[in-house]
Amino acid sequence: MKKKLLSIALIAVMAATMLCACGKKESAGMTINDGVLTMATNAYFPPYEYYQGEDIVGIDADIAKAVADKLGLELKIEDMEFDSIITAVQTGKADMGLAGMTVSDERKESVNFSDTYATGVQVVIVPEDSDIASVDDLAGKKIGVQLSTTGDIYASDDYGEDNVEKYNKGADAVMALTQGKVDAVIIDNEPAKNFVAANEGLKILDTEYVTEDYAACINKENTELLDAVNGALAELKEDGTLQKIIDQYITAE
Repeated sequence: MKKKLLSIALIAVMAATMLCACGKKESAGMTINDGVLTMATNAYFPPYEYYQGEDIVGIDADIAKAVADKLGLELKIEDMEFDSIITAVQTGKADMGLAGMTVSDERKESVNFSDTYATGVQVVIVPEDSDIASVDDLAGKKIGVQLSTTGDIYASDDYGEDNVEKYNKGADAVMALTQGKVDAVIIDNEPAKNFVAANEGLKILDTEYVTEDYAACINKENTELLDAVNGALAELKEDGTLQKIIDQYITAE
């Protein structure tokens, strides 16, 4: 009787193993669950990621789709708060994060970064009648930022935590600016253009705050995926696809 029960147990274990194996796909030397490449983002950062109806579109979404196609995988995009993206990648809830995310030494302690696929510029949005004429005038002012972004990190470091108001979405920071709750907003230049166009009475200062590189963040243990993504990005850059995607959303000055 014991031998029969043991045989049944072994069969059950083998069946479970086969089911797990069926849920994974080997691609480019890496294992991806169900053949799906899951991208974590915060879809309120146009033109890098934003909603069009129920779909998330934008530069990052298109680049991730192109990378997934190169790797023979299906792309799935998960929308979440920006400060949850790195955690999602660390814990395996997402394979990679693309969210107009700047490469920084602090973030490198938690995740790996792919090769750079775009350059971002942090700028300052103020009311048109503001007495703030340059970044030098921000001292002592109330500054709105998106939580855990480099705008948040730099502003908190340069002007002090007490002078920085943190919001879950860049749009919330801009709304606070239009309501007079903050004196300025620090955010990436391209989303800034969209926010200014959508909100009358705002402008972007001529002086840039900081220039930075954008890349995909990937779990430190998943070096196979990092290599695969870098290989795909290199091909997409070589054949002009990357620039074509960026040009589709950002018109040259």
